Amino acid sequence: MARVFLDHVTKRFGEVTAVNNLTLEARDGEFLVLVGPSGCGKSTALRMIAGLEEVTAGEIYIGDRRVTDLPPRDRDIAMVFQSYALYPHMSVFDNMAFGLKLRKVPKDEIRRRVLEAARMLGIENLLDRKPRQLSGGQRQRVAVGRAIVREPKAFLFDEPLSNLDAKLRVQTRADLIRLHQRLQTTSIYVTHDQVEAMTMGTRIAVMLDGVLQQLDTPQALYDRPVNTFVAGFIGSPAMNMLRMGVSVEGETVRLHREGFAFAVPARYHAALRPYNGQEVILGIRPEDISLQGHGPRGDIALPARVDVIEPLGSETYLYTAVAGTSLVARVRAGADVRPDEQITLYAAADKLHLFDAVSEVNLLYGAPARQPASVA
Repeated sequence: MARVFLDHVTKRFGEVTAVNNLTLEARDGEFLVLVGPSGCGKSTALRMIAGLEEVTAGEIYIGDRRVTDLPPRDRDIAMVFQSYALYPHMSVFDNMAFGLKLRKVPKDEIRRRVLEAARMLGIENLLDRKPRQLSGGQRQRVAVGRAIVREPKAFLFDEPLSNLDAKLRVQTRADLIRLHQRLQTTSIYVTHDQVEAMTMGTRIAVMLDGVLQQLDTPQALYDRPVNTFVAGFIGSPAMNMLRMGVSVEGETVRLHREGFAFAVPARYHAALRPYNGQEVILGIRPEDISLQGHGPRGDIALPARVDVIEPLGSETYLYTAVAGTSLVARVRAGADVRPDEQITLYAAADKLHLFDAVSEVNLLYGAPARQPASVA
């Protein structure tokens, strides 16, 4: 096991900068997830760690060793790709053993490692089959097993679950979490799915346009997003955003918009006072909105018109319009509302997020992500 460290790494393809000055550390034994939309640079960063893409600038370390210019075979990592990349003419056993055979590992050691990995993954009874005889989930387990037998310093996963159906994706996700808990090998996992990121990562690095936006634990990203992008990307349904004017009248600070206004709790006053007469962006998560109110936590009343109702069994999503802006509320199951009905929604007063309308930085938690120190 070893930490993986990217020190001010940049990757350019001609005039296009895919990864821009990325400093990032996967700690020893950590499961770090890189998440972001397509084209954000997460897979390029992973491929640079693996040695499959050259680094334009910066340095990469695995453990205490600088590997920036080393070929992939000398980096002591194992990578699991989106495609299973299994040899169709080989058995499961031979697919898992192939890399070890190339490295001249003794036959007894190869057999020990393959059988141990197969037991971990629950595929001992599949070792004599060919890939065409396996389901998608079984093929992915073989691909993971091929990586495990290498006993590398770090695992790299490039969207390994994206080819699986929804039910199998959930099951395999749990399998990978259990596997990491058992092996405790440093792992870096790339996905565009924020649910995967939230459920699997020890920490999550959120990227956009090649730039690291925030690096923190899943709960910290959810509770304290540094900007509107992270706030909207983490959480499902996404955080609601409303542009609001600010007015300060003595000890009272109000947010207002055509059709309604409300005084905000004292905890937000310091952040909002400098914006008197200007606009800010108000963020409210759908799960912090209800039809009945939040009791002693306090509420902010929002007049809304119901557009669409999505009953999901255990809960209901209400798609509404508030002062001309779409707003989603996640409310109790069986809510007694109808399309086009005028209702009042109640936002929890202690769960508001506030962002600068120009920079889109969180006014309460907008400090940049803390970066690890450079390696001399």
